[in-house]
Amino acid sequence: MKAVAAAVVLIAAASLQRGWNAGPPLSVGRSEVAVATVGGALYVIGGYANGNVDQTLVQKFTPDVRDDRLGGKWQDVAPLPRGLNHVGALGYHGKIYTFGGFAAQNNSAVPDANVYDPKADRWTPVAPLPRPLGSVSVALFNDEIHLVGGRDVHSVATHLMYDARANRYIVRAPLPVGRDHMGLVEFNGKLYAVGGRIDTPARNTAYVDVYDNKTDRWTAAAPLPAPRSGMAVAVFTQRIWAMGGEQAGMSSAFSTVFAYDDRRNCWMPFGVLPEGRHGTGAAVIGDLLYVPAGAPVPGGSRQSDSLFVFRPMTIGR
Repeated sequence: MKAVAAAVVLIAAASLQRGWNAGPPLSVGRSEVAVATVGGALYVIGGYANGNVDQTLVQKFTPDVRDDRLGGKWQDVAPLPRGLNHVGALGYHGKIYTFGGFAAQNNSAVPDANVYDPKADRWTPVAPLPRPLGSVSVALFNDEIHLVGGRDVHSVATHLMYDARANRYIVRAPLPVGRDHMGLVEFNGKLYAVGGRIDTPARNTAYVDVYDNKTDRWTAAAPLPAPRSGMAVAVFTQRIWAMGGEQAGMSSAFSTVFAYDDRRNCWMPFGVLPEGRHGTGAAVIGDLLYVPAGAPVPGGSRQSDSLFVFRPMTIGR
């Protein structure tokens, strides 16, 4: 296993149009990555790249938005302590936390948990997961780190809250139906678990479950218009966006985008990605939505170096 040699790639600024734009590409095609933001920068973590499924590669993109143009740079930063795919990750209090992952292709779950300090450019282990899990969904909720679902040999309904101060895990109410490859976001004071699969992409789900921290209970919201897993999910323009994904038997990944309106409890078609994608994530920095890397076809046979960037309105400074 080899990571790409450390590099900084400066990118000329490109004009930002309304809707989807092609942002500065990564230096290498990647999929089954974790995506996180901290300090106004986008991080793409682990996954498949360069013919390996256990990449330690971590790349950082620092956007530079001026006069309706997007520039910036990609650079390699400190690699993961070991190569993994399907890692759960998020930015929290100026650092990035990662949980679980697979050491083989969508297989061999691990209990690893680590924290990355951008100032020191260093990873440090924290308390490992109580059980090995890959494709665990992670989100910040009420200033707490919540870990939901995932898979060891089979999909699980596990719901944990990681207390970063005490470096321990607290058990919360499990999902009604265990699944992995699922979206997880905080939205209007609730935690939303979106889509995912039960063991395989042949058993995708359209479930949307909503967690109330006050009652420690899950309830059902309107399901996705179509079952899917491995999609990118983010809160943007006051809606939950569910983008792309995959299912068994497809010739290309989904390109469709759905947006959820909680006032009407409904999902609406919201256009399409420039190309189908799965095995990626989404992040919001400023007024822009970023979807980096991922696979244009189901499975792990192809990776992409793309960076899709959505602009909803006039921006600039």
